[in-house]
Amino acid sequence: MLWQPSLPDRYTKAAPDDLARDIAARRAELGEHLVILGHHYQTDEVIRHADVTGDSLKLSQTAARIASERAVRWVVFCGVHFMAETADMLTPEHVDVILPDLSAGCSMADMAAYDDTVLAWERLHASLRDQGWQGRIIPITYVNSTAAIKAFVGARGGACCTSSNALQVLAWALAGGAEPKSDDEDIRILFLPDQHLGRNTAARLGIDVARHAAVYDPRLTARGEPLGGLTPRALHDAKVILWAGHCSVHKLFRPEHCDAIRAESAREPDRLPWRILVHPECVKEVVDRADLAGSTEFIIKTLRAAEPGSRWAVGTEFHLVRRLAREAAERGVTVRVLSDCQCLCTTMFRIDQPHLLWALDHLAGRAPGMPGAADAAGKRAPRVVNAIRVHPDARRDALLALDRMLALTGTPSLAAAD
Repeated sequence: MLWQPSLPDRYTKAAPDDLARDIAARRAELGEHLVILGHHYQTDEVIRHADVTGDSLKLSQTAARIASERAVRWVVFCGVHFMAETADMLTPEHVDVILPDLSAGCSMADMAAYDDTVLAWERLHASLRDQGWQGRIIPITYVNSTAAIKAFVGARGGACCTSSNALQVLAWALAGGAEPKSDDEDIRILFLPDQHLGRNTAARLGIDVARHAAVYDPRLTARGEPLGGLTPRALHDAKVILWAGHCSVHKLFRPEHCDAIRAESAREPDRLPWRILVHPECVKEVVDRADLAGSTEFIIKTLRAAEPGSRWAVGTEFHLVRRLAREAAERGVTVRVLSDCQCLCTTMFRIDQPHLLWALDHLAGRAPGMPGAADAAGKRAPRVVNAIRVHPDARRDALLALDRMLALTGTPSLAAAD
């Protein structure tokens, strides 16, 4: 997690309505030069200021498209760190991507560190070679990963995936990926950083994950276990090697929550039964008990198409479900969170109106204590705070991984060049 300096009282003590008014004023001042992106998991108070809402990759792609159509100078990403990295990679060099609070990271992305991954790559290959194995390991990373991990994957012939296209990307990898598989070649997948999306997707492909999926835990390697807790035999039998990462939000949903929903339906035989709709970042036992599992966009589309009178228990982030529940209620559809606990993304929650206004005030030259002389209107020269920049070498290799994924889905690369 990066360090975020404390904000002046001007931001922390202001009333929410005053913050909202000033944010609107700054947006009007900055005009077409500014784009504000809001991830689905943001609070309502932040989402209302966003020009575009969506999931992480869609937002970055949209920012790149908008930057190609008008004179955008600044993209403010109301999301988390890895999302802003992707936006920086896809937008032109002259566009600054800003994260309002640097401490808004992603615990799952942080579970896969570059050095740990390099070490794992070497040890996995060494152990398999010692067992007489000849073949290839193709790395796949969920887009919810750092630019460094995307670069690691891209440099080694792998690709990114989203929760929408993970099935397609894994099938591509098992067929040989960028190099078609020869008849006698054995292909393994290293899936980073979310073990649950990897396991659920492998199961959909027909892989017996109880026998042919194994978890590599870098924490165990650090404690002296050379294969991250795996035995050589377990590694030998694994078609899919899963990194020991997870989403802190989706791991809160448990099989017993599904069982409780089913029991509630059984007690109300004269009403439509609850249907369970979850994200594939949930553990396999939850996905197996659900009626439907899919990406955030799949969840949104499913609920918007739901018939009046239907009831849905949804296993994904709290703020998104609450917004969808309000929207669905207008059509007579009942939506609730699968678990009674508030399953919210605490790092995403760090982005708030005070930090958003603080970033915009600097762009507008109106932040307290800014250096330089002010003009007659009290404005100073614009200053970019919390810029997120990816090193060119990492950008090059990470874009390879992203472009391989986009080619599979028939989407042209949106990476821009000055």
